[in-house]
Amino acid sequence: MLPPQRISCRERRAFHWRTASPWTTCLRVTCCSRLRFMWFALMVLTVLCVALQMLGVVRQARSSKVLKLVSEQLVRMPAEIHRPMKRKDWENLESLWAVSTAIIEEPVDQHSFIQRRDESENPHSEEEREQVLEAARKKFTSTTKAVPPMEANKLLIDQVAKLFPHQPQRPVITKNNHEIQKPPQSDDNTDKYTCQPKNHIVFLKTHKTASSTILNILYRYGDSHNLTFALPLNMHSQLFYPAFFAAHFVEGVRTRSVKEFHILCNHMRFSSQEVKKLMPKDTFYFSILRNPVAMMESLFVYYKAIPAFRVVKSLEEFLIQGGRSYNASVPNNHYARNILTFDFGLDNTAPENDTELDRRSAEVIAAVERDFPLILISEYFDESLVLLKHVLCWSLDDVSSFRLNSRSERSRRPLSAETTERVKQWNSLDWRLYQHFNATFWKRIDSTLGQMKLQEEVELLRAKRMKLEQMCLQEGGAVDPAKVQDSSLKPFQYGAAVIQGYNLRLGLNNDTHRLCQRLITPELQYTSALYTKQFPQLAAARAAAAKKIAASRNIATHRAVKRNIETNAHMAVTNNTSHNNTNIAIADKHNLNILANSVVHSERQDNFDVHSVTKQYKNKEIKGNSDKHTTQKHFINSKVPQESALL
Repeated sequence: MLPPQRISCRERRAFHWRTASPWTTCLRVTCCSRLRFMWFALMVLTVLCVALQMLGVVRQARSSKVLKLVSEQLVRMPAEIHRPMKRKDWENLESLWAVSTAIIEEPVDQHSFIQRRDESENPHSEEEREQVLEAARKKFTSTTKAVPPMEANKLLIDQVAKLFPHQPQRPVITKNNHEIQKPPQSDDNTDKYTCQPKNHIVFLKTHKTASSTILNILYRYGDSHNLTFALPLNMHSQLFYPAFFAAHFVEGVRTRSVKEFHILCNHMRFSSQEVKKLMPKDTFYFSILRNPVAMMESLFVYYKAIPAFRVVKSLEEFLIQGGRSYNASVPNNHYARNILTFDFGLDNTAPENDTELDRRSAEVIAAVERDFPLILISEYFDESLVLLKHVLCWSLDDVSSFRLNSRSERSRRPLSAETTERVKQWNSLDWRLYQHFNATFWKRIDSTLGQMKLQEEVELLRAKRMKLEQMCLQEGGAVDPAKVQDSSLKPFQYGAAVIQGYNLRLGLNNDTHRLCQRLITPELQYTSALYTKQFPQLAAARAAAAKKIAASRNIATHRAVKRNIETNAHMAVTNNTSHNNTNIAIADKHNLNILANSVVHSERQDNFDVHSVTKQYKNKEIKGNSDKHTTQKHFINSKVPQESALL
């Protein structure tokens, strides 16, 4: 049917629409509208993208399967990789090469995704697999038989890397000009490329466990990296021990002058909830233990003045009496029994029987394991430092140190086997705690470092310490406190223990002197220096107040001495023997001036010795007559203890 000759364009177009076939009409509708054409093109592109994605998934699955086979084969022979390859090794490599070649060279067909997945699980029949394996073995043997064993291994690894360029390969290390696969690293790896140094740290400083040396390590690291320490209020050395720790014990918490604390390491009785209020969530917790037998001997010497030890002459006598002088309710007696358990914030009272001991020791161990991922052992101090270095991702220089707050050998005494067993029974909770974490310490060493690597790093640490001793110290080691030349570096003396110190070499340059001085600075002095660094205004205010107190004490001392001199002079004038009495008065005045200067000088010392001043004054008093000697002796017995009480 032909359209009329004289009609409008609109009528002609409508006539063609009515007479066209359905497929032609659909095509015209689709193509004649711009929006419909764009929608159609988008659908086509979507289908193509989905198809390409499915193809990539298939190839990725096959690549992962081959890499898994290669990695399993290489992991099985880490220790045999340096020896000459045997026939069995060649067969393993040939079969591995064959399987990888067969899987990779298989052409990818155009079947559906499900069909291709089934074929990848069973790529060949038995006959086809044998044929492919034989051909691959010949090919691999012909190319590698003339190659050295290590080169053959390298060839196989390189070939797999070429076949799978987008797959990550394990790092390779060089040893004796051979390239071998590096074993997977543990969580405690200190590789500088994968491990970041830890800066948020809590160290529970336990008593008489070499913890002062650990404290010095943390102080030096934080000081050199400008980290913020959680220091005790008012420049104290301890966080109000033995009370349970509270966050407001730290300087800057109540005033909110410190936004973030990095290191908490001073003496405290641990309280997990309060510590978590202060420290960030990523904080690392660790502590150190010591054999309770050796620790008990050290505690008895150092804390001889506590009520439990004061009335007995020796540790053996205290234990033979069954701790009769011990009373847990008396202040400071916590040092005498299960002090480690006490420091961890747990109940240190003695169990009544073995059943209760088993239950409570299990509770103590579980509580410590929950809060502290790492426990060091004092008897293996160098090994502990190496492990700490790896866990914290620090360097060998960071953990190098000298022994601080250590006793002189002459103040140590060995214990008999009988006394050793009594100490274990007396400190039963601490003994169970030490036994458990001594075992877990070596398990941690075996799982992270291994004995061989541990020994290598321990030797490096000891060599580093010896080098520092030769560079920094005059005598090459520790000296008794009387021989310490710099009074600002003299360690605090307490109890019957003789705490040794160090003398620096002369002529050190500024950097070396700063390094060496930090290594030997005792705990109290370093704590005060860090407090001054973090809170300079508070430190200045406290220094000014201390000067005023010292000045008032000096004035009172001089007034008392002046009154005593006037009294003695008046008594001298009243005597008949004026010549002798005049000489005696002059001697008395000289002796009293010596006493006053000694008292003033002693106010600047932390370890003022009243007995030495008294003895000095008494020796000088022998020159006087018997009457004057009696008067001055009465003055010494009444005046010097008052001044020492003020100190």
